Amino acid sequence: MMKPESEKHLDAATREPQYQRSIDLVAAKGLTTFGLMTNQAWQDDPRHVVFTLARYKFVAKMLSGRSNVLEIGCADAFGTRLVVQEVKRLTATDFDPVFVADVLRRMDDRWKFDCMQHDLLAGPIPGSFDSAYALDVIEHINPSDEDVFVSNIVKSLTREGVLILGTPSLESQAHASPPSKAGHVNCKTGKSLRALMERYFHTVFMFSMNDEVVHTGFAPMAHYLIAIGCTQREQWQGR
Repeated sequence: MMKPESEKHLDAATREPQYQRSIDLVAAKGLTTFGLMTNQAWQDDPRHVVFTLARYKFVAKMLSGRSNVLEIGCADAFGTRLVVQEVKRLTATDFDPVFVADVLRRMDDRWKFDCMQHDLLAGPIPGSFDSAYALDVIEHINPSDEDVFVSNIVKSLTREGVLILGTPSLESQAHASPPSKAGHVNCKTGKSLRALMERYFHTVFMFSMNDEVVHTGFAPMAHYLIAIGCTQREQWQGR
């Protein structure tokens, strides 16, 4: 069967041999596709893909070397591979079966991780994790449910486990597009995100983010906020 004209270049050899792997990989595995949500972002707002991957890169470096990591609200898990690259084992979860099915369909054996459907408002994740993270999730949780959400994450952690929460800032919403704001019912200021995390952890490290740059600058001017909670409070240890 003849290849279509648009694919005939894949039979050619690259002029510089170090780039031939680009052709060989396509022949062996095909082209990698975006996930459902990342594909939409790439079509509608390509810059947002960079911002999202930068958040995953930050999490990956913060959790580097961890043994058993939990991701909550993975959506299409396109950025999850960055964390898989740095940790020993990762389990990703989402409450939407559409996204979980998409993740499993695109799973690559080289970067394999567990992925399952689970609603954190219904209960903790079975298992014992030394780290957990949730990017762009807490802003979708009603304020009346946020303690159930966070406490169920903490119950899935070991006594020494840490939690990373990332969310668009409340101040950023004045500049966000309607699609970005859709479903956002619980955006945080730096102070309110710290207060939430301090109900569960003795030590909370706060970071600000503008575009793809993570820093420790003035939270009210940040587009995105990241909190890292360490040293669980006694009432949550071992629960």
